[in-house]
Amino acid sequence: MDVITANILTIIAFTPAAGAVLILFFNRAHVRSIRSFAFIITLLTFVFSLHLVTYFDSSVAEFQFAVNVPWIPSLGVNYELGVDGISLYLVLLATVLTPLAMLASWSIASRAKEYFIFMLLLETGMIGVFVSLDLFLFYVFWEVMLVPMYFLIGVWGGERRIYAAMKFVLYTMIGSVLMLVAIIALYFLHGSATGTFTFSYPQIMAALASNSLVIAPGMERALFLAFFLAFAIKVPLFPFHTWLPDAHVEAPTAGSVLLAGVLLKMGTYGLVRFSLPLFPHQSQLFAPMISFLAVAGIIYGALVAMVQPDLKKLVAYSSVSHLGFIVLGIFSFTTQGMEGAIYQMLSHGVSTGALFLLVGMIYERRHTRLIDDFGGLAHKMPVYAAFFLIVTLSSIGLPGLNGFVGEFLILLGTFGVSRSFAVFAALGVILSAVYMLWMYQRTFWGEVTHEPNQTLRDMNRREYAMLVPLLALIVWMGMYSNHFLRPMDASVAKLINQVQSRDVQVADQNSR
Repeated sequence: MDVITANILTIIAFTPAAGAVLILFFNRAHVRSIRSFAFIITLLTFVFSLHLVTYFDSSVAEFQFAVNVPWIPSLGVNYELGVDGISLYLVLLATVLTPLAMLASWSIASRAKEYFIFMLLLETGMIGVFVSLDLFLFYVFWEVMLVPMYFLIGVWGGERRIYAAMKFVLYTMIGSVLMLVAIIALYFLHGSATGTFTFSYPQIMAALASNSLVIAPGMERALFLAFFLAFAIKVPLFPFHTWLPDAHVEAPTAGSVLLAGVLLKMGTYGLVRFSLPLFPHQSQLFAPMISFLAVAGIIYGALVAMVQPDLKKLVAYSSVSHLGFIVLGIFSFTTQGMEGAIYQMLSHGVSTGALFLLVGMIYERRHTRLIDDFGGLAHKMPVYAAFFLIVTLSSIGLPGLNGFVGEFLILLGTFGVSRSFAVFAALGVILSAVYMLWMYQRTFWGEVTHEPNQTLRDMNRREYAMLVPLLALIVWMGMYSNHFLRPMDASVAKLINQVQSRDVQVADQNSR
């Protein structure tokens, strides 16, 4: 293994952080140089991440490109990284969306130096969450991601930015504290059972599989709930969603893109990576209740989105609905449902990221997001209207585009487990078509009734650069979905086997 391949995850994770340090030495008056440098760093990170796809072995279920170096040996903390088929494309999602978010930040002039430093640190935090295999390191990256987003919303957000930023932090911190307590408990339980105190996720999983570590039913339930609540708040799963619309509406465009595109996926990723394999029996016991909350979120998010007068708030509530599909697929415990959920994480990141970019473009021109302030935009901005239509059709799951594949697999997997949940979830698909197409009709068709809309200019080259890659992904994922599903096959099969075998094992132990 060459040096680059052996350290590729470290290179990808810390290239943005290194760029943030270098920006400290820039003169804050040189805004153009700062933003250009930040964009180049994110583009370089994306190029490095392509190395993962190129050399990833789809037939292997184990973690690849692994790094395991002692960090704090006295506490059993290691610098342990790795990716498998579940996390591979989530890393790519972060490295694809961040440079596009940088392009969306071209109008940032106030405190630009600090803004781009926070954006780069945020990317390091996001990537770190997806590649960490040490629970302590995972928690560090989880918290590192929180700080830059707080400042991005609180300093560069809208009129109610302080309220939204504080709400975002308080909700996330409540979940984070619960998760930290559960991580520490796992650390001591493993140490007491095996004599080795470690935060290593693979070692803890190996101890559980070999029965070296046996967790009492009551303790397992408490640990599962602590992890679950932390991830459910981040998803956010209904009814823990109330922080999301405020954060989305007040965040700058780039913040909304990364929040919807990547940060929300940390919650669903956490459910797949930690909640299910560590606590399979409790996951099965709580699955009906969690699936009910997921379906409630699908329908609730769609109904509330339908009555929103603000474009950005409509897209925010649509995320609540779409993320409900992902949680439903995860807790179906089927191959189709699980692969559909992971695929939908990617699909939602691409489609909703594009929607927030499109809303940001019209806001820059009109300084309003109210649907009633538009109408007839297709006459003045035909290219923009065409891009918006494709992304809208993607979001509602039109066959041939990316949104269809994930939702279809999730419904397929869920139907085999619970027909009622599948039917109600399918109702959410219909409702999403209603609110998205109705929004599009009111915004783009009809006569131009507002004078400021008469002089609107169509898309420029920078905006093409932001949207063309996402539209290419929307079509590619819709037409050639196997390119994205094949790498996750082995890892998902291993995960489901782990969950099912451990569930039987734990149930047997509890019955004794």
